[in-house]
Amino acid sequence: MRKLSMDELGRKTVDQFRAADKTPLVLVLDNVRSMHNVGSVFRTADGFLLQGIVLCGYTPVPPHRDIQKTALGATETVEWQYFPTTVEAVNALREAGYTIMAVEQAVNSVMLDQYTPNAEKPLALVFGNEVSGVDGEVMKLVDGCIEIPQSGMKHSLNISVSTGIVVWDIFAKLKKQQSS
Repeated sequence: MRKLSMDELGRKTVDQFRAADKTPLVLVLDNVRSMHNVGSVFRTADGFLLQGIVLCGYTPVPPHRDIQKTALGATETVEWQYFPTTVEAVNALREAGYTIMAVEQAVNSVMLDQYTPNAEKPLALVFGNEVSGVDGEVMKLVDGCIEIPQSGMKHSLNISVSTGIVVWDIFAKLKKQQSS
């Protein structure tokens, strides 16, 4: 085995990233407190060429060195916007034609391995606060809820871990649909 060199990875420049066709997926952060989590979500969004991120409520926004510490420059590539409330963000995304899904443990949630995204319609995923999850008022507005199957005692994952798991799964499913 040999690791790939930087040249072999074929990384996009900032301009190439901005011009590239994006994965029709937006991540909505509902009052996420940790700057490190926000930075990590930016990095995941960059890695999977997502349309963007919506930061809501008291979620910290770039530029900030603690966001940059984990984003590693992804705040320069990934488009983002801010809304004072997640309710406003969800309403704006709905008007723009997005399917809105919360990532949360809830009644009638669909397990991630059973969820099939609609490749014909853009998707927005709402990730909640590190302690309280997705706000109850936001849960009333979403089209559905995706849950990550878990078997351990805690039944909770860090938001940056949850984001990586869900985004990878949906990205892979969308790619598979495109190639069919």
